[in-house]
Amino acid sequence: MTLQSSDSYPADDSALFWQTKGCALCAEEQYHAALTAFDRALSLEPNSCQTWNYRGNALSALDRKAEALNCYDRAAALNPTYHQVWFNRGLLLTEMQAYGSALESYDRAIALHVDPHYLLAREDIWLKQKLVAF
Repeated sequence: MTLQSSDSYPADDSALFWQTKGCALCAEEQYHAALTAFDRALSLEPNSCQTWNYRGNALSALDRKAEALNCYDRAAALNPTYHQVWFNRGLLLTEMQAYGSALESYDRAIALHVDPHYLLAREDIWLKQKLVAF
């Protein structure tokens, strides 16, 4: 399943359709095509914090960290109680070795929704900081 920006739009040209398509493309590791789908979804519904979050995930998978962080920040600004974006932001900041900022993001996610994955990711930072110090 690929998506080209020149493809004609389907009968269901809704933001939800394109968001779902983008997620399916991400699952198939077709991140460039997913970005096209997410961009179409955002052209229809520019204030969708979920779509901005998913777009950030695709960019992160493409190692386009600064752009991914901008998407996560946009999603968090649109909905500060969307715990998944704070978690994803923390994961990205951990990859970037910005551990202080990552901890702040994880803390926000945990304050909104206590999830074992969030707690484990937060705990992993201590080990990562120790490994970087060597």
